[in-house]
Amino acid sequence: MSACGLDFGTSNTTLGTSMDGAPVLTELEVGHTTIPSAIFYERDGAVLIGRKAIETYVEGAPGRLMRSLKSVLGTTLIDETTKVGRERASFRDVIAYYLGVVKRRAERAVGHELRYVVHGRPVHFVDQAPEADRKAEQTLQDIAQEIGFDDVTFQFEPIAAALDYERGISGEQIALIADIGGGTSDFSIVRLSPEQHRKADRKSDILANDGVRIGGTDFDRQLSLGVVMPLFGYGSEMKRAGLHAPSSYFHDLATWSTINSMYDPKVMTQVRQVRYEAAQPELFDRLVRVLDEQRGHTLAMEVEEAKIALSDQRQADIPLGWIEPGLGAAIARSGLVTHTKQLATRIAARIKMCLEQAELNAGDIDVVFLTGGSVRLAHVRKAIVAALPAAQIIEGDTFGAVGKGLTIEAAQRYGAY
Repeated sequence: MSACGLDFGTSNTTLGTSMDGAPVLTELEVGHTTIPSAIFYERDGAVLIGRKAIETYVEGAPGRLMRSLKSVLGTTLIDETTKVGRERASFRDVIAYYLGVVKRRAERAVGHELRYVVHGRPVHFVDQAPEADRKAEQTLQDIAQEIGFDDVTFQFEPIAAALDYERGISGEQIALIADIGGGTSDFSIVRLSPEQHRKADRKSDILANDGVRIGGTDFDRQLSLGVVMPLFGYGSEMKRAGLHAPSSYFHDLATWSTINSMYDPKVMTQVRQVRYEAAQPELFDRLVRVLDEQRGHTLAMEVEEAKIALSDQRQADIPLGWIEPGLGAAIARSGLVTHTKQLATRIAARIKMCLEQAELNAGDIDVVFLTGGSVRLAHVRKAIVAALPAAQIIEGDTFGAVGKGLTIEAAQRYGAY
């Protein structure tokens, strides 16, 4: 079958094909059906993606790491260029290179060309900006055709997750699908049943769709600003009474998609000037070291690892001894909640909007199906559950449900191709 389902995620990507009537995710790296949405440009011109890209960066190889590639869709960054090795490339071209490699790996794995794709997409790439949302989808469609797909269609990611969940149910249900990913949080209310599963047209079963541009990377940013960035001068005072250090540098360094902008020579000159005028220049010495060594992604990954660890334990350490001997930060789960509670609240608020759109009450929802890496955050899950206290909670395939659902959709749309 030459059709596939492609889930290009902010944090991870999957691609699936149908085998013997069932969706199967392709092995995109040895032993893995998920591949991190990351790319590393080595200074000698080599380009790596996925785990190898991250490992090479962490090992200290000179070059440029880029993660959370999907988050630039729908923004003005998509057509801007960034330095990669000895060249400059647009973010659009970076995404095209990454997805092109994913497609070729999948084709080698399945043994034939993939010509048709159902691409996953969030309900909203950009909040309350229909034109930017349209351009984001068009950009993905253009890229997909550029890398060799003859036909490209789209499906909302939570609807895809619903199709995967529906394979295992025995009776009709009204389900709310919560897909809390790396870049967005998306919700759908869908009428599901075994009898409807193979129907090509399911429009009448989709009762509501809504979403918000908040995901795991936003939790990383808020945690970084609350715990790590103060160690580098965020919120500190300047020598001149009443002034504080400019905050924009720290926000950019704490945001996955803008970390590389901090390595611009003009920005680094500005940071050194701020250090000269700071009341605590030793804090900015740490910041300058991170920028000189281009290790902003190392900071972000350590914050991300601490966030993930707090899903299972009450406290996590963020080691920063590579910057300064003995430097580090400890974060308790309660601290994570404090710094990100507003994000969890905003995510859960979309459930009420979905219910209103579907003209349903909370008690009408039979099941909440959870997928996406950020549902592992206890306070996010708690906020979702609290909005629908009577519904049964079902855990989905955290990183695979959307990809499998897109593959089911591809088989239905493209038939025997």
